Amino acid sequence: MAKCIIIDDEELARVLLKTYVDKLDYLELVASFDNPLDAISTLESEPIDVVFLDIQMPDLKGTEFAKIIPAATKIIFTTAYSEYALQGYELNALDYLVKPITFERFLQAVAKVKAHSGTVVSPSKEGTITVKSGYDLHKLLLEDITHIESDSEYVLFHTTDKKIMSHQTLKSLEKSLDSSQFMRVHRSFIVNKAKVTGLKGRDLILTTITIPVSDSYYDLVKRELFES
Repeated sequence: MAKCIIIDDEELARVLLKTYVDKLDYLELVASFDNPLDAISTLESEPIDVVFLDIQMPDLKGTEFAKIIPAATKIIFTTAYSEYALQGYELNALDYLVKPITFERFLQAVAKVKAHSGTVVSPSKEGTITVKSGYDLHKLLLEDITHIESDSEYVLFHTTDKKIMSHQTLKSLEKSLDSSQFMRVHRSFIVNKAKVTGLKGRDLILTTITIPVSDSYYDLVKRELFES
């Protein structure tokens, strides 16, 4: 599911976009703002996949605000002025919607969000998992994954011979992994249980790798990995 926010000084425009978002199960509306400056704290505090951003606003134009939006966050401009389209694409906007926005045109724009998002296909019966990184797909053997690390809006798959970065959250990923094979040990780490070789203080040892264990996970880690 892609997390999104709406920034538009017109209430009717915000309501319409919210209505469209609510119709789609792969979009989650985190917040809606009438001023771009009010959205800064949300963009800084959690990963946002897409911003529906108006251009003509009183305090700060959307084209100016776009320059401070994190690079990993996709921008879909929404405006009544088609002459801004070229400027929008120069700012690497994912799409440009001219008001009044129809649902059909909205769907075309969010289809691009799905195409650009980093998703993980559920592990297959063959013991593999497919990870999308940018435009590329990587099939990884589950047994080769040593641990998975959160890195801001991304997760980093560490295997025995490479690292693959994917745009998603560790929380959403955790739900798709088999808990008999993988375990959350820290807000930023999931480990492959079979790769754990020791526990030293509050650190898990994975042969030559050290992974911190959060206090909230310590008792569970000790019980499941060392006392069973």
